[in-house]
Amino acid sequence: MNGYPPLAERMRPKTLDQYIGQQHLVGPKSVLRRMIDNGAISSIILWGPPGVGKTTLAKIIATSINRPFHILSAINSGVKDVREVIDKAKNSRFFNSLAPILFIDEIHRFSKSQQDSLLGAVEQGTVVLIGATTENPSFEVITPLLSRCQVYVLNPLDEDDLINLTNRVFQEDVVLKTKTLLLTEKEALIRFSGGDARKLLNIIELIANQESSGTIEFTNEKITSSLQKNPSQYDKDGEMHYDIISAFIKSIRGSDPDAAVYWLARMVEGGEDPKFIARRLIISAAEDIGLANPNALMLATQCFEAIKMVGWPESRIILSEVTIYLATSPKSNSAYLAIDKAIAMVQQTGNLPIPLHLRNAPTKLMKSMGYGATYKYAHDYNNNFVEQQYLPDTIQSQQFYVSQKNPQEIKTDERQKSLWHSKTKTNNSK
Repeated sequence: MNGYPPLAERMRPKTLDQYIGQQHLVGPKSVLRRMIDNGAISSIILWGPPGVGKTTLAKIIATSINRPFHILSAINSGVKDVREVIDKAKNSRFFNSLAPILFIDEIHRFSKSQQDSLLGAVEQGTVVLIGATTENPSFEVITPLLSRCQVYVLNPLDEDDLINLTNRVFQEDVVLKTKTLLLTEKEALIRFSGGDARKLLNIIELIANQESSGTIEFTNEKITSSLQKNPSQYDKDGEMHYDIISAFIKSIRGSDPDAAVYWLARMVEGGEDPKFIARRLIISAAEDIGLANPNALMLATQCFEAIKMVGWPESRIILSEVTIYLATSPKSNSAYLAIDKAIAMVQQTGNLPIPLHLRNAPTKLMKSMGYGATYKYAHDYNNNFVEQQYLPDTIQSQQFYVSQKNPQEIKTDERQKSLWHSKTKTNNSK
């Protein structure tokens, strides 16, 4: 467009006052804002979906506190590149000078050895690390490095943020402010943006470039027809991403292996991250299959580890195997219901007193107060079981886990009834 960079780059904020969204981090008196205002920033990980301002925020931080700024992309950088930046940071520092900022985009794509190469520099303060990731850092960043960083979560932009950004584009962009742009309808623009500022700006630029003169109206019909010319599109960061994963999980829950493997194929062909699929399989194994087939959770967990070792495209076979196994397994959500019921009880009743016989007694004083005094050690009794109270007094008759009618839980239910003669264990009629 007349030699100008794309709209998303033209509208990139350069100060915190121009930055849209994430007010919990950069708003007045927020934790990150205070650190920036004080000029003292520690190593951090910015975790959030695409297009919410992770890279922009890192650049603003470096500019605001006047630090040298080095940037690496985990996609095309290796250990050698990391060491070169660290050596440069060491050699360029003078006595009492502040450490430069090393920004690593998509740090979750760094291997363990690449992340290891950062440890010494971060620990010694040679660089201040700012990592950006779209993946849960608990899974993707090694523990020693994660322990040296504070993790900040960036949220998708809400409707007000996106409309605010749209208005700014119409009024301030050097190219588009010369045109007459009218936001007649906003629903499609917000929906297809999916909380992603970059997508919003790309959509605006696409629509604005379709006409060279006159008033350019942004309507739901125009935006939808422009973006949905390919009905088989798969946007792994947008609405279809969530619709397809929803169909995938519901097909597994509904015991339809054909539908489940079809939706898996849609994700595979769309370039979905296999680790994302594997994590959802773990959740499905626990939530929907649960105690009806406890092996399902073990297999799903092993699937996650296996695809990290095998890689693509062979991992599709592992995902298919586990998907079909889960879809054809008996189903039970008893564990899911039990924990939610127990949490509701905790929220309702608060911190109920722990029965004395269950309390720890590490000191003489505690023993003299009766802590643990009447506790019965289950292994000293027949069948390694003895009846005693384990819940607080006021809810001692409460039942959270209710078994369901599948072979595994029926067997479990029968055993529990044989042990707990004083309790009524009712098998769910589901």
